[in-house]
Amino acid sequence: MYPVLDTAGQEEFSAMREQYMRTGDGFLIVFSVTDKASFEHVDRFHQLILRVKDREAFPMVLVANKVDLVHLRKVTTDQGQEMAAKHNITYIETSAKDPPMNVDKAFHELVRVIRQQVPERNQKKKKKMKWRAERSTGSHRFHCSIL
Repeated sequence: MYPVLDTAGQEEFSAMREQYMRTGDGFLIVFSVTDKASFEHVDRFHQLILRVKDREAFPMVLVANKVDLVHLRKVTTDQGQEMAAKHNITYIETSAKDPPMNVDKAFHELVRVIRQQVPERNQKKKKKMKWRAERSTGSHRFHCSIL
């Protein structure tokens, strides 16, 4: 099970955002293809995550939402792919409109990216992971955030 925090870029969560980022194991950075400003915030969120996590890379997926609104689209697929390539993260286009398109796929991709990173993280924090392993029940819990 993965707890999910959805701040939707809301400013009332800005004070708590870094606190939640510290505990997150992976992040979906979501923007609306109908809102150029939300796309322009991707760089800021990406850098904030890396700063808070004190890492050069971290499990993230860039998610373009509302792709069903073709006539209102202001961010192209190419622009989204270029942004993801710039940050070396996966890019997925979604729509929450019924029937949903690629919403589950975005979460599955994030879990896949997190799991790829876990062995690397375990090696860097052997003492802490050993202590956690001693009290572990055998299941892994990850925390995911949507920004």
